[in-house]
Amino acid sequence: MEHYEVLIVGGGNAGISLAARLLRDGARDVAVVESESVHRYRPLLNYVGGGEATMASLEKPAASVMPDGCKWIKDRVVSVDPGGPSVLTLDGRRIDCSTLIICPGLEEDWDATPGLAESYAAGWAGSTFVVESAPRVWPALRDLTEGRVVFTVPPEPAPCGATALKPLFMACDHWRRAGVLQDLDVHLVLPGPSPLGVPKADRLLEQKLASYGVQVLREAEVAGLGSRGITVTTPEGDQELDDLAYAHVVPRYRAPRWIAEGDLAGATEAGLVDVDSHTLRHRRHPAVWSLGDVADLGTKPSGGALRKQVAVLTHNIAAADTAPLEHYDGYTVMPITVARHRLMLVEVDREGRPAPTVPFPDLVRPRRATWWADRYALPVTYFKRILRGKV
Repeated sequence: MEHYEVLIVGGGNAGISLAARLLRDGARDVAVVESESVHRYRPLLNYVGGGEATMASLEKPAASVMPDGCKWIKDRVVSVDPGGPSVLTLDGRRIDCSTLIICPGLEEDWDATPGLAESYAAGWAGSTFVVESAPRVWPALRDLTEGRVVFTVPPEPAPCGATALKPLFMACDHWRRAGVLQDLDVHLVLPGPSPLGVPKADRLLEQKLASYGVQVLREAEVAGLGSRGITVTTPEGDQELDDLAYAHVVPRYRAPRWIAEGDLAGATEAGLVDVDSHTLRHRRHPAVWSLGDVADLGTKPSGGALRKQVAVLTHNIAAADTAPLEHYDGYTVMPITVARHRLMLVEVDREGRPAPTVPFPDLVRPRRATWWADRYALPVTYFKRILRGKV
């Protein structure tokens, strides 16, 4: 049986940046299980859907981001024994370890929304959250001149779900500049009563939605799709939105099934890993830790949240039972493009309280400079520093 001191399941932002940080801090025996040969900076997918980025700008060979000194196991985990701990891969490899870290990300739950997969295949629905669909979103939205369009924000858990507002605002700004916005009937389906649940940011977003003439369905969810129509469940009952020109419907998400089957999940319907939300350690299996989208941390997942989680987890793995464990405060960040070149940055802690990383300027106020940082500076920082364990 193969053995590693630290085995990380998942080679996305969480897994690679954590592996790099551990190695920089002196770890000698780190392995990452990841089946994908392409690594993606996923936040740029929304800009692909807004016509402001290409897939080539966010993709790199996975081999090029794997940290030096890290063993890459190009395979997929199909089951886990948290008591070992050990994992079994699709190729039949049993891999043992001293410390197991679970961060494979979330999976699209296509079965949770009847008709969604078929509507994607038919081409009249899609989203920037799905890699295969993202390049087709902008061509579909760009050329619309009339008709009804629907956008959705997914319920939690979702990979930075609030950024589903980005394609909506970028499309509306484009349609306004093209002189056709008044001929489009734009709807937004929100899972909660307000866009983010952050009062200051919500006030600004509500003003933007009103200025674009967007009709908002609140505390609503998509129940199903079919025949170019969507059934939306609201507190007032089901509502049918028919004759759609296009629907940007983000799938629901859940953890991989092997997490629940391996006694790693808690009580959440999505099967999230049951960890202490402060220390990131599993509540029942002390050799198991988790971070990122798949961990039940009581906060909205984001790349910015990962930077805090990686710092806490790196310390806690080294400290284990010999020193006090550090605590993650639930910090997360929601970057929302409210127009083609203007973006607000909303930073909060686990309780939804403002948690700005800089005292000024006020980054909640939409700015061109913040948009430029999100679109151009952060991708460079991601590949050159974050994935190398330097942030």
